[in-house]
Amino acid sequence: MMDNERHQDDPTRRARLRWRSRRGLLENDLILTRFLDAHETELTDDEVDALTRLLELSDNDLMALILGRTEPEAGLDRPHVHALLARLRQA
Repeated sequence: MMDNERHQDDPTRRARLRWRSRRGLLENDLILTRFLDAHETELTDDEVDALTRLLELSDNDLMALILGRTEPEAGLDRPHVHALLARLRQA
């Protein structure tokens, strides 16, 4: 992405990410909403990418990662995903 196309500079992209963060599993919804309320405006593009990848998971798989019951595998096993999970675990 070019600097002028950063996720944080596009209100539509930010709204879409927040909408995708709404989950059927209440615990996930609370954690993600609390995290976005506190950090949404400061997320880097790598963190947005990591969150987008995590949001592709089922609610149960996402909860297992957030609680540390499992660790990222395959396409999720990337440094920026691990870093974002660490932040979510503190939320």
